[in-house]
Amino acid sequence: MTQDHCRLCGEPLHETFIDLGMSPLSNAFLPPARANQAETFYPLHAYACTECHLVQLAQFETPQAIFGDYLYFSSFSESWLKHAELYTARMIERFGLVAADEVVEVASNDGYLLQFFQKAGIGILGVEPAANVAEVAIGRGIPTDVAFFGRATALRLRSMGHAPRAIVANNVLAHVPDLNDFIAGMKILLAPEGVITVEFPHLQHLIDENQFDTIYHEHFSYFSLLAARRAFAAHDLDVFDVEELTTHGGSLRLYVCHHESKTHEISASVAKLLQRELDAGYGDVSFYRGFARRAEEVKFQLLAFLITARRAGKTVVGYGAPAKGNTLLNYCGIRSDLLRYTVDLSPHKQGLLLPGSHIPVFHPDHIASVKPDYVLILPWNLREEIMHQMAAIRDWGGKFVIPVPALQVLE
Repeated sequence: MTQDHCRLCGEPLHETFIDLGMSPLSNAFLPPARANQAETFYPLHAYACTECHLVQLAQFETPQAIFGDYLYFSSFSESWLKHAELYTARMIERFGLVAADEVVEVASNDGYLLQFFQKAGIGILGVEPAANVAEVAIGRGIPTDVAFFGRATALRLRSMGHAPRAIVANNVLAHVPDLNDFIAGMKILLAPEGVITVEFPHLQHLIDENQFDTIYHEHFSYFSLLAARRAFAAHDLDVFDVEELTTHGGSLRLYVCHHESKTHEISASVAKLLQRELDAGYGDVSFYRGFARRAEEVKFQLLAFLITARRAGKTVVGYGAPAKGNTLLNYCGIRSDLLRYTVDLSPHKQGLLLPGSHIPVFHPDHIASVKPDYVLILPWNLREEIMHQMAAIRDWGGKFVIPVPALQVLE
């Protein structure tokens, strides 16, 4: 993709979906020693393609700069681990996977998912571009190829004898600047009657539930089924089934196979969801206009709450240091004068400063020592898990605050 052409179909981009201003890379955390050094901010301006209706950001940094050394480790979320375990059991049952088969996960992170296939005795291979994250997986006994996935990696793995019955791509499609190269790689690597499963946040939920904070530079694209199906079809791959999930604020799981496959019949669920999107207007570019006004309302609500709390002498702190939280904080212009600090379970983020806002990140135990009046949950998609973990704040009258889709203060 160039700065002004669609990364999927090449059509010129001129229709704004939302412009969130200038922001640093959402995972570019800073050590305190660099607090007074310059940071690079990039436009966070999403467009809707008038031809294929893919919502997307321009690319300003290379994948190597963004993902070569990464701070997100999947295993720190209990709910995500449970999701991975249930997915594994379902795949084994539905497709009859056995020990002789192989499962390859693209963007396998720290081995959070492949460990469950390994326990079931099925052959596995992870492909992970972040060397620091891959090192953790390898240390756990998860074989991992350290590489960015695309045609070249697929051809190399194919030449080594890999032909997986299943390729897993969870929450990676949005992170790929060269969609056509990535999907072509899956086409090359997949066994003739194999299955690709792809999970990504559904654009419908982003729009319907005002999830503008899930837009950040590491997410190059935002998919409806309409756009995703077209992307796979361009490489002779068919979406033969689709499931709607609750993960990440509402996601889709696509089941994909070779167009020439004789094994997988196309489910009625595909046509049903496509029709729902078309009926809602996803096939008309005018549908994508006006979203920015709803994001502004969240900004105004959150700033009004934080300013009122500060003037009343109340303390507000954050829970979590997710990418979506950094989009929210930088879009709203929130700094440590309004949000004292945040906490995160990941030791890889503790002791650092959030990009742009420079809000410090501590261990969750820090909340109990300070006893704040309010805890702003930045990873709102995990709010039930977090509210359970942090239930003790109610002992001193503390309350939870949820920023999206609209401000809520919960006892």
